[in-house]
Amino acid sequence: MSTLTDEPGEKGAGKTGAGKTGGSGAGGVGGSGVANGAGAAEVTSGTAGTNGGADGADRRWDDGLIARHAAGHNGAGGVSVTVGVEGIDGGGTAAPADAHQPIGGAYEGPLRARLDALRELVGLSRTRIEGNALVEAGRVLDEASTRQRLSSRHTVVAIAGATGSGKSTLFNALAEVPISETGLRRPTTSAPIACVWSEGAAGLLDRLAIPGRLRRKPLAGGDGDEELEGLVLIDLPDHDSAVVAHRDQVDRVLALVDAVIWVVDPEKYADAALHERYLRPLAGHAEITFVVLNQIDRLPGDAADQVLDDLRRLLDEDGMALGEHGEPGATVLPISALTGRGVGELRGEVGRFVQERKAAARRLSADVDAAAARLRSVYVADGRTGLSERSRDEFAERLAGAVGAVATGEAAEREWLRNAGRACGTPWLRLWRWYERTRTPGGGVRPAEVIVEDELTARQRVEQAVRTVADDAAAGLPRPWAQAVREAAVRGAVGLPEALDELAVTAGPPSGRPSRPAWWPAAVLVQAAMTLLQIYGALWLVGQIIGVLDPGIVPPVLVMLGGIVGGPLVEWACEAAARGPARRYGQDAERRLREAAAGCGRAKVLDPIAAELMRYREVREQYSTVSGLTR
Repeated sequence: MSTLTDEPGEKGAGKTGAGKTGGSGAGGVGGSGVANGAGAAEVTSGTAGTNGGADGADRRWDDGLIARHAAGHNGAGGVSVTVGVEGIDGGGTAAPADAHQPIGGAYEGPLRARLDALRELVGLSRTRIEGNALVEAGRVLDEASTRQRLSSRHTVVAIAGATGSGKSTLFNALAEVPISETGLRRPTTSAPIACVWSEGAAGLLDRLAIPGRLRRKPLAGGDGDEELEGLVLIDLPDHDSAVVAHRDQVDRVLALVDAVIWVVDPEKYADAALHERYLRPLAGHAEITFVVLNQIDRLPGDAADQVLDDLRRLLDEDGMALGEHGEPGATVLPISALTGRGVGELRGEVGRFVQERKAAARRLSADVDAAAARLRSVYVADGRTGLSERSRDEFAERLAGAVGAVATGEAAEREWLRNAGRACGTPWLRLWRWYERTRTPGGGVRPAEVIVEDELTARQRVEQAVRTVADDAAAGLPRPWAQAVREAAVRGAVGLPEALDELAVTAGPPSGRPSRPAWWPAAVLVQAAMTLLQIYGALWLVGQIIGVLDPGIVPPVLVMLGGIVGGPLVEWACEAAARGPARRYGQDAERRLREAAAGCGRAKVLDPIAAELMRYREVREQYSTVSGLTR
């Protein structure tokens, strides 16, 4: 005789010598009387009856409503089946006897490094990347933090499938007790139902929002109790249910469980909705995925093998690795939940999987992989990134052109030559130049020329230089970071044309006459001597004409001609000698202006660009850790 009931136990009823009385709404494990709907059947505690003593009397469960179904022989040879009930909604659900104790542990090894890198990556990227792109990464971090605080001794496995695939039948077969309702009416499963093989999983079930009335316990003393110790099995509604709320529950729970058993049948194993909506997007979660082909008892001959091979082919096309020949990947098995064929093998696979206690870490690692794949286009550049020296030099050259550095240097060179000409020219030429200046209004000594580009032209050149260097720096970067580089360049360029105009005045050649080389006094003395020779020769010749001196025209003429010819020769020699210093003076003026313009452009534009590129390199290193490239 088998009896299963979810009715609350009567207060103080069914007391046995080895057990305790059941409380209101929660039957004691040691022994509790439960009145069924007909009031005719009496049930006794399974744990006390099976163990033959009170060793199970103090065992308490905190998983809400858990149905226990056990068989034992009574003294008269009859079979007594026990069901312990811990609570039910609407019947005065009792508080759990044991409060949940958080027994999760910190993540270790590469997973911890990847999570830390993902957290750093999100922090560095919030102001650079649209929030929607970081939603999945934030969800993974939140789920990692939440799962870490919950039991690490339990593995939550969901059974998912389409309508009529037999997942509820498989759920009952694994629990060895009819917990989930099965039948022809669709949908049969309207809400997730949990079956827990050991205590301490209340927090995990609360996280899944499974109420206490839908929490069960498998057959007490069953063959697989030790093998499945720590398993939390969830029976989900149909993923293809016509009720939208059912599909929403499936999606919600699948995002939280540690592993999934997908149940497919020979008719719907190739359903596009299953592969496109679930299996293909979750291909990276192959290590925590079981795919079972149910209802193989309906397939004649070797048809089951053919369907199984085709299922493996479809999974391969979905990108899901198959765990064959010792390789990590999804486990694919043929079963018949109705006849029990293959269920034992599945139970063994699930048992080994649960005892490893690595499912939560594997699930989280796969979630991190998926988040990294979604973020790849945001962090991975197409090619080599950065600002080359050539781009920097070209930017400085454009700024120098905008500030008129070349023209300023040429003007300084001409001014130096003019100054040299004034100092080394003949007195008669200098007198003539003075006369010309006095005749010309405002013809005084002109200051050194300062070449400043037309304001509109200079501004356009600066803007073009900034756009060009920003495009060079952004080349190959992912779109958000390229945009950040360009925005940094534009912000830095504010006020740059005005700063360059000021530099053209302050960093140009100094006002007044340029400095003279050391040989200029000697050249001036030689030029003065040539002038004196001219005067001396002229006076000598005049003296001979008026008869004061002895006649002899040749000597005074030669002396005077020597001075006349020597003066221009000295001036020409000085001009030739002045070209080198003048060129160096002009080059020095050009260099100072170039360096000042380059320094201004570096401070305002290149340094902000370099800061953005440095930030990108930092997040790129963090992304490499997140994606596992450094493992």
